[in-house]
Amino acid sequence: MSTAISSTRFPGLKNLEFILGATLTGGIILLVLLSDVIFQDAASQINLSARLIAPFTDAGHFFGTDPLGRDVLARVVAGGTVSLQVGFLSVLGAVIFGVIMGLVSGYYRGFWDVIVMRCADIQLAMPFILLAITFIAIVGGGLTNMIILLIVSQWVQYARLVRGSVLSLRDREFIQSAKAIGVSHFSILFRHLLPNLIGPVIVLMTLNVANNILLESSLTFLGLGVDPLTPSWGGMLADGRTYIQTAWWVSVFPGLAILLTVLGLNLLGDWLRDSLDPTGRTSR
Repeated sequence: MSTAISSTRFPGLKNLEFILGATLTGGIILLVLLSDVIFQDAASQINLSARLIAPFTDAGHFFGTDPLGRDVLARVVAGGTVSLQVGFLSVLGAVIFGVIMGLVSGYYRGFWDVIVMRCADIQLAMPFILLAITFIAIVGGGLTNMIILLIVSQWVQYARLVRGSVLSLRDREFIQSAKAIGVSHFSILFRHLLPNLIGPVIVLMTLNVANNILLESSLTFLGLGVDPLTPSWGGMLADGRTYIQTAWWVSVFPGLAILLTVLGLNLLGDWLRDSLDPTGRTSR
């Protein structure tokens, strides 16, 4: 009986996607949060006498060192700070702006719907790499500008998702009843409509965090991202590409960090999608 109750209350515990996704994502986030305590300033300490030490040969440099003698493990963990900040903060900003635009567009229709959707069409018609190059050429790179760029490029996804759901809900009985008893438009939007839309938004958020980590790493690799002096996974890939034949670990370990982080987030996103979508559930 206790086993049946446990599996009913926590179906994710028997789901391999949830276990792997939560383990990978939680472990990486925990390491990044504790990076200053575990490694202190090791990520930026230069020691030319210890340059290009191979991995697993020195207890003090488990993942080896880079061409400047900096500890690769410390830099990989410290670099996760940039990627996770960009991933989570950009998605949070895009969600806030996109959800508000989608609610307003779907609920009020008319003029506001036309304005928001035409802006969305323009945004979707513009290739991301062109937008990124133009944006960075005008305002420059850096962590803050990278986050703003991703917010600008991705709010449309949330706006269109929320608008479509609002259009299907705005004429439902509970919304009409709320209007009939004089409930304010603000309360209808954020107390009656928004809770019914939160499931798909959370799923999209999870998948977009992974996508934004890839985008940040790609742009930094191309020299369009954060400051090269700041440890980041994309920057480490760029620094190690000239040493790929002689010091493969300089690029491989940050690449594995990107792979595991994105894999963990995607597994969590798939699990959330199956859990929050009743039509997609399968019997277990």
